Amino acid sequence: MTFDLHTHHYRCGHAEGEIEDYIKAAIDKGLEYIGIADHSPYFYSDEDQLYPGIAMPISGFEAYVQEVLQLKEKYKNQIHVLLGVESDFFPQHAELYAAYYRKYPFDYVIGSVHYVDEVNIFKQGRWDALSEAEHIAVKERYYDLIQQSAKSGIFQVLGHIDAMKGFYPAFSDIPADHAIEQTLKVIGEAGVAIEVNTSGGTKAVGGWYPSDRILERAHHYGVDISFGSDAHIPSRIGEDFDKVKQRLKEIGFKEMVYFVQKQKRSLPL
Repeated sequence: MTFDLHTHHYRCGHAEGEIEDYIKAAIDKGLEYIGIADHSPYFYSDEDQLYPGIAMPISGFEAYVQEVLQLKEKYKNQIHVLLGVESDFFPQHAELYAAYYRKYPFDYVIGSVHYVDEVNIFKQGRWDALSEAEHIAVKERYYDLIQQSAKSGIFQVLGHIDAMKGFYPAFSDIPADHAIEQTLKVIGEAGVAIEVNTSGGTKAVGGWYPSDRILERAHHYGVDISFGSDAHIPSRIGEDFDKVKQRLKEIGFKEMVYFVQKQKRSLPL
């Protein structure tokens, strides 16, 4: 069986294609489950679409949900379409976001930290003027936010948990092992899954999120592992799924997980 829980489409402003294009691509590739999980609006903003090139407008969220539900019905005899969303995590706005998600029948919600100190994690040059001590402090704050997201109760899956390395590969070498270790312990205790996200190849870092070293420690703490291509073009649907399965088996994992109506299901490796 093959699934992909992390896909986007045109509404977010930086992906290509309609939702239906991703579903058709998933069918062509033989997937059994395809999750649609576009970027959540900035619900806290007074502006309808705070960052048009990053996330959909607040006013478009209802239409997004309804379109996925309609396509779920349309393609029910060909593939299981899952309703998801990739949600930003802002501790001060967590309940506001949770209230929006409670209105709809989401199969899962992916929690992703995209901002640290109010700066996007992918902003190139954000590290240039920082001292070594400041590098460590930023990395520790990043993982503290991930810990808070794990404990929030909002999410079934945490997205790309070392994605700050995307345009700054040296992020992986910043000495903050204790913060990562504690984060994985918290995630394991919270019973939230993390994804192997194969979109690192679209960034300067290449490869996957998270690193093998993090996956090995995740295994130690009993963290569940899910999968998402983070596709922003239909052709990337399911990218490297079989390679991910093989690598997880080598690390020692026995299964991957996905979610239907927020209930965890397991896929033996």
